[in-house]
Amino acid sequence: MIYLDNAATTKPCKEAVTAVVNGLETFGNPSSLHSLGLDAETLVTQQREIIANAIGAQPKEIYFTSGATESSNTAIFGAYAAHGKRKHRIVTTTVEHPSVARPIEKLEKLGCEVIRLSPDENGQITPKAVLDAVNDDTFLVSIMLVNNETGAVFDVPSAFSMIKKKYPQTLTHCDCVQGFMKLPISAKKLCADMISLSGHKIYAPKGIGALYLTSKIHLPPLLLGGGQEKGLRSGTESVPLICGFGAAVKALLGRVDENFKNAKAVQDYLVQKCSENGGMTVNFIGGSPYITSIAVEGLKSEVLLHFLEKKDIFVSSGSACSKGKKSSVIKEFRVPDALSDSVLRISISAETTTQDIDALMSAISEAQGSLARIKK
Repeated sequence: MIYLDNAATTKPCKEAVTAVVNGLETFGNPSSLHSLGLDAETLVTQQREIIANAIGAQPKEIYFTSGATESSNTAIFGAYAAHGKRKHRIVTTTVEHPSVARPIEKLEKLGCEVIRLSPDENGQITPKAVLDAVNDDTFLVSIMLVNNETGAVFDVPSAFSMIKKKYPQTLTHCDCVQGFMKLPISAKKLCADMISLSGHKIYAPKGIGALYLTSKIHLPPLLLGGGQEKGLRSGTESVPLICGFGAAVKALLGRVDENFKNAKAVQDYLVQKCSENGGMTVNFIGGSPYITSIAVEGLKSEVLLHFLEKKDIFVSSGSACSKGKKSSVIKEFRVPDALSDSVLRISISAETTTQDIDALMSAISEAQGSLARIKK
């Protein structure tokens, strides 16, 4: 099996699987005061410290959630509840993940003014463009670090730094799901008040994520109940999933630069092979090496995807959250309409090799011949 859909989800690493089992066996409620509860609380505390250390934050600034969707919803709706009655503008991009885009759409319906910035001809959103969109009426700026469909990396640190200097009260939020533990990330350098993180994108289980929330601000909770996670996210903590998350992060610590270098070599090889094919286009170059958007000219993405699947090669036609719907993000990155139905997203892991790419390219070449009868 050749798995090249790691931007959708990753295979849990052995360390995470072992940690999940340990968390299941440490079955006490972290809120209980007896020894079983304290054992569970200790495990949660340890993982909080690991994840905080990974982004240069304080443990008290890490809040466990069910995933990045909950983290982003908490950040966006929390910012609105705290400041949206006095200020009304939100600045974001046209290429955000649905977990950011949909909550902002809801706030727009409630009366917020939303400024959406599109990538320029180079696939970038410049810090100046972001700053120019912010004014005294802006309460939130939300921009992803790495685009989940093209791999484009936005200069969030510069944009947020400029905003904080001119509009220090404006809250900044960054979806770091596709960058966390793949690119060097520092909460301080990012200048983000809030950062969304996900476990299952970095070899941890599904159903666990985290929200970094700077200790300088306070947000009202979305979930009310027993007051867990310092009152921001009530509900008994999932000790097994939290343990898996922490173990996956710990396993990657110290390997980010090496993994990045290896991923870049694999991506470069993929780009080279695409250029040699003649019937393929790379839609964006220069972003994260873990995500490459290509188009196989004349073949529909869905048909090609299932052709590859029969050969145990797994890719995506775009964001997994779109469930096969035509991507508006691809259009924003100026991919021609003639190619928009032919897009494949190749997203690699730390274990992907050039041999995997050879197998992919061989299968695509076969498809270009055998599927010629269903060309558009």
